[in-house]
Amino acid sequence: MSVPLASTIDLKAAPYGALLLRVSLGGLLLAHAGLKYFVFTPAGTEGFFASLGLPGWFGLVVMAGEVICGLALVLGVYVRLAAVLMAADLLGAVFLVHIHNGFFFTAKGGGWEYPAFWAVALIVQALLGGGALAMYPDFKKA
Repeated sequence: MSVPLASTIDLKAAPYGALLLRVSLGGLLLAHAGLKYFVFTPAGTEGFFASLGLPGWFGLVVMAGEVICGLALVLGVYVRLAAVLMAADLLGAVFLVHIHNGFFFTAKGGGWEYPAFWAVALIVQALLGGGALAMYPDFKKA
């Protein structure tokens, strides 16, 4: 029984698709951490989280998570864990911040479409694993 050419190409290309997604997601997380640190400032981020009824220090935890998980994704280290943690972070952003602003992200305050899509992409990354050129494999083969 022969394998169709399309299936062979898909199997060979899939790890590189996971790599592209992983590096893109990691880079975006680092950019958002930089936005919180350099533009909003740590104090401003704490204030924003406090305005949501959360402890202000939780904003610093989110900033640190975005840096650590962003680097983990870019480097390909603990990819599944980093992706799941940041998917939870983005779902929190959807339900605590953006859900009341409408669907489209162009709405005042940003709607929930972008963070929801980002959360889905992170879940896909968690399912795919690190892909090509990951520094640390997600699981050892038995």
